[in-house]
Amino acid sequence: MAQYPRPVQLFRNLNAKIAAIPMIVTAVVIFAGGTIWTVVYSFTNSKLLPRVKWVGLDQYERLWSTSRWLISIENLMIYGVCSLIFSLVIGFMLAALLDQKIRFENTFRSIFLFPFALSFIVTGLVWQWILNPDFGVQSVIRELGWESFSFDPLYNPNIVIYGILIAGLWQGTGLIMCLMLAGLRGIDEDVWKAARVDGIPVWKTYLFIIIPMMRPVFITTLVIIASGIVRVYDLVVAQTSGGPGIASEVPAKYVYDKMFLGQNLAQGFAGSTMMLLSVLIVLIPWAYLEFGGKKRV
Repeated sequence: MAQYPRPVQLFRNLNAKIAAIPMIVTAVVIFAGGTIWTVVYSFTNSKLLPRVKWVGLDQYERLWSTSRWLISIENLMIYGVCSLIFSLVIGFMLAALLDQKIRFENTFRSIFLFPFALSFIVTGLVWQWILNPDFGVQSVIRELGWESFSFDPLYNPNIVIYGILIAGLWQGTGLIMCLMLAGLRGIDEDVWKAARVDGIPVWKTYLFIIIPMMRPVFITTLVIIASGIVRVYDLVVAQTSGGPGIASEVPAKYVYDKMFLGQNLAQGFAGSTMMLLSVLIVLIPWAYLEFGGKKRV
C-alpha cells in the first residue's frame, strides 16, 4: 500500500475533520474548562458569586465535618453497592432467560426495557405513589385482610434509601439486561455444544466459561452503573426530597442545595470535586483494563 507524505495525510478526510471541530472545542472548553474552573474555585471563599479569595483546604475540611455530607456519602455507598450487585445479578439472569429463545421474547424484552425510557422524575413519582402507605402497596395488602402488614420505606429514615433503590433497579435493570443479552448472543454456539458434549452443567457453563468470555461487557456495564450511581439525584428529589429529615440525602443533592439554595458556591464546588474524584476512581481502572496492560494478540 502506498504511503502518503505526512502533509498529505493531514488533509485527508478534511471535511470530516472540520465538522469535528465544534465537538472538540465544546469538549475542551466547556467540559475540561468547566471542570478545572470548578476545582480551582473550590479552594476559594466564593458565596453568591465566584471570587478569588484563597482559603486553601477550608472548604474540604468543612465539607467532611458536616453531618449532612457524611450521611449523603453513607447513603451513596449503600445505594451504590446494592445497585451494582442487584443490577448485575438481575440483569444477567433476565438475559440468560431470554437467551433460551423463549416465546414472545420481543414482547418481554420491550416490557423489561420500557422503564428505562421514562425519566428519573417520572419513575420517582410513580414509586412514590406505589410505596405510599395510604394508597400504595401497604394499603392494598391491608385491604386484602393483612391488617398488621407494614411497608412504608419512604417514611422510615432507617430504610428510606432502600425505597429509592427499588425505583432505581426498576428503571435501570432493563438496560443491563439488554447489554448482557447482546453479550450472550455474541458467544459462539460451538461453545455451548462443546459444554453439552462434555457433560458440563448449565450453571457451571455460565459461571466458568460464559461469564469470563463476557468480560468486556461486564466492564462496560460496571462503568455505566457506577456513573449513574455517583450522579443519582432525580430519584431522591422526586421520591423524598432528601427526607425524612436528611435521611435520604445524596452528594448530588447536597451540591445543588449548597450552590443554588444556600448560595455557597465554594462549598458546592468542593462537593462537586469529590464527586469528580469518585468518577475518576472508576474510570481510570476501566481505561487501564480496556486500553492498557498487556497487549492482546
